[in-house]
Amino acid sequence: MELADILASLFPGGHEVAVTDNLISGSGIINAIKVHVIGIAGQSPLGCEGALILAGHVLEITRKGSAGPVLVLIDSSSQRMSRRDELLGLSECLTHLAKTLLLAGAQGHRTIGLLYGGSAAGAFIATALATGTLVALPGAHPAVMDLPSMARVTKLPIEVLKAKAEKTPVFAPGLENLAQTGAIHSVWNPDQSLAEQFFALLAEQISHDARDRLGESRGGRPKAASIAERVEKEASHA
Repeated sequence: MELADILASLFPGGHEVAVTDNLISGSGIINAIKVHVIGIAGQSPLGCEGALILAGHVLEITRKGSAGPVLVLIDSSSQRMSRRDELLGLSECLTHLAKTLLLAGAQGHRTIGLLYGGSAAGAFIATALATGTLVALPGAHPAVMDLPSMARVTKLPIEVLKAKAEKTPVFAPGLENLAQTGAIHSVWNPDQSLAEQFFALLAEQISHDARDRLGESRGGRPKAASIAERVEKEASHA
């Protein structure tokens, strides 16, 4: 599903969303609710400038005091793999972007990521995984880290990791595996109104991050919920 089709289905009454250098920004109205929109388009990598521009949009939203939701549309590659970006502090820029989305959530904005294409590594963490709720469209292809990269980091043979990926979703890239771990809340139907599906998601009462429990119920993270409960108990007694 192309970005123009997504925007048309989300905002049938029209919108003010623009794409500049593959960075998305603007707003639209869904059922009389103003929705702030940011994101990445065109399978582009996320570098220092892009991360800071998107973070600036989020901070501007929080400064205005509006309680409207923030929708993050995502179709990227990974973070920009360049010496220049690394020397400029790319990791700090990506962290800053993630923190602005967390700030928006703390100030009462629902932050919702919509993965409609690819995303990987730092770009995926700083955008999709930094939102309070992540949904996707069929055909999206996320990867926190691909298996060849994971093999280089862990020093495990690629064959071993492939075998683990077949049994354990946390080792495997792809939409189905990320949904099984609970990272992706739901996969939307592109043949139905995205505006209606977005509004239905807003109507869900989500008071805390339940991705660990969702992953447990789907069989993708069998230990995550019990570990989270133990940590919460330990924190309450600290």
